[in-house]
Formats: sequence, C-alpha cells, structure tokens
Amino acid sequence: MTPSHIFTGEEPEHLTQAARCQIQVDPLAALRAPGDPPWDVHLTGTVFLDIVFTGLDSAPVRGTESWARGMGSSPGGVANMAAALARLGLRTSLAAAFGDDHYGEYCWDALEQGEGIDLSASRTVPGWHSPVTVSMAYEGERTMVSHGHEPPEQAALLQEGATAPPPRARAAVASLTPGRSAPWIAQAARAGTRIFADVGWDETGAWDLSGLADLEHCEAFLPNAEEAKRYTGTDCPRLAAHALTAYVPVAVVTLGSDGAYAVDRRTGETAEVPAIEVEALDPTGAGDVFVAGFVTGSLAGWPLADRLAFAGLTAALSVQEFGGSLSAPGWSEIGAWWRRVQSLPGQSHAALRRYEFLEGLVPEELDRPWPLRRAVPTIGFRRSG
Repeated sequence: MTPSHIFTGEEPEHLTQAARCQIQVDPLAALRAPGDPPWDVHLTGTVFLDIVFTGLDSAPVRGTESWARGMGSSPGGVANMAAALARLGLRTSLAAAFGDDHYGEYCWDALEQGEGIDLSASRTVPGWHSPVTVSMAYEGERTMVSHGHEPPEQAALLQEGATAPPPRARAAVASLTPGRSAPWIAQAARAGTRIFADVGWDETGAWDLSGLADLEHCEAFLPNAEEAKRYTGTDCPRLAAHALTAYVPVAVVTLGSDGAYAVDRRTGETAEVPAIEVEALDPTGAGDVFVAGFVTGSLAGWPLADRLAFAGLTAALSVQEFGGSLSAPGWSEIGAWWRRVQSLPGQSHAALRRYEFLEGLVPEELDRPWPLRRAVPTIGFRRSG
C-alpha cells in the first residue's frame, strides 16, 4: 500500500514530529555491529482504528446525548506497542493485516510514514473491514466499544504470525493466549530472538501456567499484579514474581499506582520502583508503553532497576495524553521531563539518582517544550486539488 492522500490540518504535526523524534536517540548505538539482525523488535497482531472522545465531564448517561470537547483518531491494538517501540528509537517490524477500507489505509500511512515502522511483512486484505474501537476518556478512566468482522483466513494467519517465518530481530513481543500456542514464537526463539511476553485476562478461569505453552520460549513475562497472583496462587504480587521465575528467567509484575517489581533469576537481581505521580488523563496503551520501555532497556543491557524505572517513566508520560499510539512518548518528551525534574527546587537526591542514567541518553537540544500538547489527528482532511 502506498499513501493515496496528503494530510492537512493538525496531522502533519503528529506524523512528522514522531518520525523526527525517534531518530534523535539510538539506545542501541554502542551495540550495533555488522551482521546484526535488521530489526530490533518484531511484532504481530491486530491493528484497530481507535477513535477517542475526550473532554467528557462524566460517563455518558443512558437516554441522553453527550458532547465531547475533543476527538482524535489513531492506529490502535498492536499499533500501540509498535509506535511506542519506534518512538524510543528501536527498529520495529510489524506483521499485521490491514483492511482495504479508508480506515486501513489511514492506519498503514500513520505507521509507515509517520512512525517509520517496517510493514513489509504486513498485508492489505481485500474485502475486509478494519476493526474499530471507540474510546471515551473521562475522570482518568476510559470506556470502550469495539466492532470488527471475523477475519478471513489470510488476516487471521497474519495476526497470529503464521504466514511466514518471522524476520530476524533482536527481540519480539508476544501476547500469550491461555490454551493456545503460536508456532512463530518457538521459531523466533530458536533463531536467537529474545521473546518478551504479556498476557490477557484468562476468560476460562483456569489460571493454569501450563496452559501458557509458549512461556518456555520467553525471556521475560510481564503480567499485572492480579494476573500474577492468580497464575501462582499467591496473595502477594512480589511473591508471585519470584514464583514465576520457575517458568521464565525474568518476571516483571506491574503494581498499578504502587509501581512495579521485577526478579531476574539468572543474575539474582530484584528491583522495585515506585510509580511516578502524574495527572492521568487516559490510560489507553500505558501497558504497551511500559513493555516497550522495558524491552528497550533490556536490549541496551541496562541494570534491572534502570529498565524498570524507564518502563515506569514512559508509561507515566503516556497517561498524561489521550489515545493509545498517540500518547507514546519519544526522547524529546523523556528529555524534557528529565530537564524539568532537575530544575525543580526541593527534588530529593534519591529521586534524581534513580533517573540519572538518563543524563547520557536524552538529547542535548529538545525540539519540543514541556509540558507537551500533542496534535490530535482526525481522519478526513485532504489537501484540495
């Protein structure tokens, strides 16, 4: 697919800034060598069109009409993770099915042209309608309604990563499904790709780790606190993290407002980092951003505590903006946050030390001020002939 339209209005700000910010910092520059895999991270999954209504004072009430003060649209689903990784400077490949409607065209353009994500493993599926999610953000929470048609065989295989061998990559992020295995995960692991995995809610209620067959191929597993406790039968997420290391080398358990806890059985390291207090506008995609931050630090070879702190920081920055892929921070946002923290009076030395590893990473010159207000793109603008 090639772009068939030129965006106007607010969209060029999002598209061009994202592409420019992602190349400001290469966190793997010191590690790159001839013969390396062409991609840092490979992903596969379903791309949604996300439409986000913002500026709602409360949840919609049945039988009434609510007006939102803002609206935006962006690629969602697996695109949230892809955009987060690309904005952190990782060379990202995505294998996904795209509808051949305008929604699919818009998402393809936004990811390929705007974020610099490689879509050579992706395909446009004739006659398939793009899945759509409408999200309403209010009071720091969200309500979502999704719609999609059953994917045809070609789309289903793409979403499951089963149409071709995965491309050579340093890492891949997989979403594990209880009771099902994805052959591409084992195939990628055998080729030397480091697998980082999360998991969704177990609708069966079994919460059986043996049902996560692909966990044996993973380097790291990143469930939330409730998932970790249910899978291990413990009542403490920290104990759950330790229990999970019997199945996977690195266990990372997110603790919501309490931060995150991680254990690496190979090195014996443990780390706990508190959450950064921010005004949360929309949590959409925050989990994906957290994983992207942790993968970035892992590929760069940072200590466990730094990886955890970086993941928490990127997630905290993302919830201050609306939308999923729209809200993923780049190095300009990270650098602006760090410079601001350093300049604030009364900052504790402990807090500054926790993030001092950023000092050698963030850009010397920032191209956007803090606090950041992102442009919010809307489908439909075209440049008149």
